[in-house]
Amino acid sequence: MIRVENLVKEYRDSKKGVVRALDGITFEANPGEIFGLIGDNGAGKTTTLRILSTVLTPTSGRAEIDGLDVVTHADEVRSHFGFISGTTGLYGRLTPRETLSYFGGLYGLSTETCKRRTDELITTLGIAEFADRQCDKLSTGQKQRVGIARTVLHNPPVLFLDEPTSGLDVASSQGIMEFIEQAKSEGKTVVFSSHHMAEVERLCDRLVVLHEGSIRGQGTVESIKAETGQDTLERAFLALVDYKAGAVA
Repeated sequence: MIRVENLVKEYRDSKKGVVRALDGITFEANPGEIFGLIGDNGAGKTTTLRILSTVLTPTSGRAEIDGLDVVTHADEVRSHFGFISGTTGLYGRLTPRETLSYFGGLYGLSTETCKRRTDELITTLGIAEFADRQCDKLSTGQKQRVGIARTVLHNPPVLFLDEPTSGLDVASSQGIMEFIEQAKSEGKTVVFSSHHMAEVERLCDRLVVLHEGSIRGQGTVESIKAETGQDTLERAFLALVDYKAGAVA
């Protein structure tokens, strides 16, 4: 389980002074659930994920993963999650197979476990035909599949997904979403951030709508649509953030 309580993150800007990126947000995400974070650029989605993944320290409030505080138990927390974004950050001169072997060592996996998991993921994610090709020669969709394999090699119970289909074609995006659905069926806790409302409607069991660092709506897709009286999640989102025609969303 992920528990976030009154989470605040402030930055100091030379021109604006203190900027509050998160303004006391609270939510929980459970095992076997895909929990969505949606919002416009600058709403606080990535800041939230960076705090949960121990990259940033909150100004106040707390966050826990499997009962472990992300600040005081950061090292232990890191073994409990995998982080997938739209930028894979692979080593171009390594092949996918070499990449997984290298990260298996970083995760502390035994040689036997690493090989077994590598073979499983190469098959599951359809990497076999390019498993021994250098990563800098792969397409964007192929690189993303390798990035996913690297992220879940140690079989973490929690996944953070920050715009994982960004820049991908329809077929590649479909493969990523099927992987996310499989992770849910395995009982993993999935936190999913996306600008694509169709993806959110398909995948998310519950979600929060973030705007200017605060939560404007929280619940299932259907409950949020009912609350706003809108027939699509996109329209419900715009209603919750008080979107005006001609404004930048």
